[in-house]
Amino acid sequence: MQGFTLKPIVTVVSLAFALSACSTKDPVLDTNSTQSNTSIENTAVFAQANNPFFKPYDTFFGIPDFDIILPEHYLPAFEAGIAEQKLQIEKIAQNPQPATFANTIEAMEFSGDLLTKVISVFYNLTGAHTNPELQEISKTVSPMLSSASDDIFLNNQLFQRVKTVYLQKDSLNLNVAETKLLEDTYKSFTRGGANLSVEDKQKLRDLNEQIGKLNLVFGDNVLAENNAFQLIIDNKKDLAGLPDDAINTAAQKASKFGHDGKWLFTIHRPSITPFLTYADNRQLREKIYKAYISQANNDNANDNKTTLAKIAALRAERAKLMGYETHAHFVLENRTAKTPENVYNLLNKVWPAALEQAKTEAGDLQKVIDSENGGFKLEAWDWWYYSDKIRVARYDFNEQQTKPYFSLESTLDGVFHTANRLFGITVKERSDLPKYHPDVRTWEVYDKDGSLIGIFMGDYFVRGSKRGGAWMNAYRQQYKMNGVESKPIIVNVLNYPRPAVGEPALLTFDEASTLFHEFGHALHGLLSNVKYRSQSGTNVPRDYVEFPSQVMENWMTQPQVLAQFAKHYQTGEVIPQQLVDKIQAASQFNQGFSTVEYMAATYLDLDWHTLKNNDIHNAAEFEKNSLTKMGLIPQIAPRYRSSYFSHIFAGGYSAGYYSYLWSDILGADAFEAFKENGIFDQQTADKFRQYILSTGGSADPMMLYKAFRGKEAGIEPLLRSRGLLDKD
Repeated sequence: MQGFTLKPIVTVVSLAFALSACSTKDPVLDTNSTQSNTSIENTAVFAQANNPFFKPYDTFFGIPDFDIILPEHYLPAFEAGIAEQKLQIEKIAQNPQPATFANTIEAMEFSGDLLTKVISVFYNLTGAHTNPELQEISKTVSPMLSSASDDIFLNNQLFQRVKTVYLQKDSLNLNVAETKLLEDTYKSFTRGGANLSVEDKQKLRDLNEQIGKLNLVFGDNVLAENNAFQLIIDNKKDLAGLPDDAINTAAQKASKFGHDGKWLFTIHRPSITPFLTYADNRQLREKIYKAYISQANNDNANDNKTTLAKIAALRAERAKLMGYETHAHFVLENRTAKTPENVYNLLNKVWPAALEQAKTEAGDLQKVIDSENGGFKLEAWDWWYYSDKIRVARYDFNEQQTKPYFSLESTLDGVFHTANRLFGITVKERSDLPKYHPDVRTWEVYDKDGSLIGIFMGDYFVRGSKRGGAWMNAYRQQYKMNGVESKPIIVNVLNYPRPAVGEPALLTFDEASTLFHEFGHALHGLLSNVKYRSQSGTNVPRDYVEFPSQVMENWMTQPQVLAQFAKHYQTGEVIPQQLVDKIQAASQFNQGFSTVEYMAATYLDLDWHTLKNNDIHNAAEFEKNSLTKMGLIPQIAPRYRSSYFSHIFAGGYSAGYYSYLWSDILGADAFEAFKENGIFDQQTADKFRQYILSTGGSADPMMLYKAFRGKEAGIEPLLRSRGLLDKD
């Protein structure tokens, strides 16, 4: 799940704008209001002196004081935060003064400080370090937040003030960021149902609440299924083919679960991927693969088929209520793609070449099977295993050869070195700062002038309390108010296999690339330089947010960068050029498979969200029809099947999973600029920081891209990088 960027309120999609716009208290509010002070003083939760959310964190840089935040603190803080913002919003709506940009639009932007504070901690932890208590709190909080969001967007008195300012926008002499904030605020109201009748507003509230609850159920079921499956091996012969580090990790995991002398594999990516790639035992490969693709589709208590069908149906009903043809039309109106037709057109340009390449690859795999007198037809659980054999035979290369050169430590050095060369930033690790889990590491990040930019956290190892995948998030975003800047606290969360005791964490080339990718997201948050919180860092359209991180991956493959950090963890030897040549030669290998499995999930997402009615579909039958329609070959499954497609049914990527491909087009095209001018050309790097990383969502993203690149992005660099251009 490379590049998954988790937003603080990913489980409450309807709040995406309202709560990202919550910042510190608004200076234009009448703080002497008797109504406000009396109401707050009479709210018992505001008087909880022992609740860390009700006072500044007594820590360096205001890092959340994780050691003293307890589960019982969250609900009172949510209740108080919602109450506080409600009072602030009421004062804005009832302000007797004529509506202005300052007393209405900015006032909303600067509301909800306490709510933002608790949200940033709670939703980070429910993704990275959850427990049953937090999961239960989520079920309570989700409808509360959904209702609070609706209270804002369905407040007609407030909307009329927003509309008044919006209709004056051409005469207000606003700058680009202010204009963008005004337009986004007005659009958030119209998209939030402000123009609906009283009856339809209530329908919208009900739909939002139902969808929010079902999102939580879906996510919890996937987590439960992901943690439930265990493949326990007690015969060492069944480990044949597996590398030593995978075997050692499995032994450690088995001991942890009370199976001393055995080996335990799971369907978490760090465990299943090496098993499918290297295990000689075909029956066991089949068993673990089928367990993976049947997550939450086993007709048990964790089954998601009915849940996801209801989510899709309710989203379709909500879109229709809002006047949109489908949920995808509603979502994409706010993205750079604009319409599902545009997305389908893009996919249809790439799909034929990718599918044809995948079929060729399947034929090559079958030849290997036949040459070994396998006597069976290629199946999905064979793909990784036999493609690795071809990679070794064709390029004399497999990823195990690279692992000694990509320890976690050396790869972090490479990421930091690259950021220093490009943007002049430096880091200093601190071991004395608050952390939410012992695995977390923390760095101070400094700019080229020596000033402190912010804090960067890294949480790198898989565990049962963490959702799968990799993402970046913020415990605090960068923004400016009243001349005071809030500096960011950014976290990268990944799921690398935990190394054996006393051994370094060694990464495959792909895992190391993910580290570069996620730090690209981190740079987007750290180097943000905007006034408004809702425009900070990664608060950009979903189909744009992956772009800076896709660009960052490119530096890892450059020989001069590899020479700086890719060093043998035992000898210190720099990765041999011969091995680098093999990596580059093999870079386009298996691209048909990887592109097709991703695009199949993308088509599936769009098909679910271009439903035009709210009938409850049979999820299994719907998925089958979708895959048949796209012509997917049986040896490849979508990267995520419907029942565990958390991106779209529990996260913020509904009708948006295409975003990785869309962003990859921008990323491939953008790196062309660095290749043309020099990969560390300072002028190009400065323009990338100025127009892409620092500006966040303060201007139209495609306008910013053209300001950086000087032209619109073309699709050819991406196709060329994946080996999908016509060889003729």
